Amino acid sequence: MERYQSLYWHLVDYDLSESGVSPLTIAELLGPDAAGFVDTPLGYPLSEGSHESRSAIAQWYPEATADNVTMMNGGSEANLLTIWSLLEPGDRFAFMVPNYCQALGLGPMFADAVDPFRLSRQDERWALDLESLDRAVGASTKVVMVCNPNNPTGTVLTEAEMDAVVDVAARVGAWVVADEIYRGAEVDTDATSPTFWGRYDKVVVTSGLSKAFGMPGLRVGWAVAPTDVIARIWERHDYTTLTPGAVSDRLTAVAMEPERREQILARTRGIIRANLPELEGWLLEQPMLRHVRPVAGAIVFAEVDLPMPTRAVVERIRQERSVLLVPGEMFGIDNGIRFGFGYDVQHTLKGLALAGETLASLA
Repeated sequence: MERYQSLYWHLVDYDLSESGVSPLTIAELLGPDAAGFVDTPLGYPLSEGSHESRSAIAQWYPEATADNVTMMNGGSEANLLTIWSLLEPGDRFAFMVPNYCQALGLGPMFADAVDPFRLSRQDERWALDLESLDRAVGASTKVVMVCNPNNPTGTVLTEAEMDAVVDVAARVGAWVVADEIYRGAEVDTDATSPTFWGRYDKVVVTSGLSKAFGMPGLRVGWAVAPTDVIARIWERHDYTTLTPGAVSDRLTAVAMEPERREQILARTRGIIRANLPELEGWLLEQPMLRHVRPVAGAIVFAEVDLPMPTRAVVERIRQERSVLLVPGEMFGIDNGIRFGFGYDVQHTLKGLALAGETLASLA
């Protein structure tokens, strides 16, 4: 998926492959304090992130402290270093699908095998398939990884489903790794989705500023974990990017201050709530598409009723209409298309109209 996006997102007229919202500017984030930002020294920051930034991040997680947080360059690095720190040869790795499939590719580098478990569409939500979860976790399972809120479906696990993940991991002494990078981008409520942090003594949460916070260009990610795991992640960080950027570190301390954090998330939710009805109106006019309303995130996943793989459908739309989308095959699911709607809605609607022309011709 990353390669597909990077090849074409600067070449198409309509990029609907993104899963975040219109990015904040530094001026919007800092307000009247922006003028003094140019005096930021461009030296080395602490490799784990400044105490100010880590303390601010920790306040988003119940009873966490700065010692439970380490910063990295983007959620992708947070996932990489976490999996590297927990998995060893001989281990098995249980992984939720559909999902952002970075860890599905990384798993075989560090463990013996990856065992997928699934979300399945049940009526009007994507639900955790408890039977597949039970089958995926055995005596050799070291890590159970989820994405919650989920990419690409936008579903949020219920409390009972979260408990089921913890229970099956605890049964074999496995770690739960929860990618929560869409947490805070809820569609119909101002209450933030529940976190896995604090539900079990072997939990690592990964997240960052790219999706719900609308600042992907800062490349800020973090892990929240018990202190012994933080130490292992920190050791491996020395072999990758070593530190977060000095500019990004300073802006993280501002963005994650609780009052500012809630202002940023309110902005994100406002964009989602304004744009989603426009996208859903278009989706309901497409007889070959069937979608479930997302619970969180600026993404909608629609199943496609066409006699061809959705990767081929998406490629036809790109070639014929200069519209970039992401097919379900890139998330580990056979059929479907992810639509991003977090940017300029009128531009999005123009791209959707063009995509609809190709869909109609294929139907």
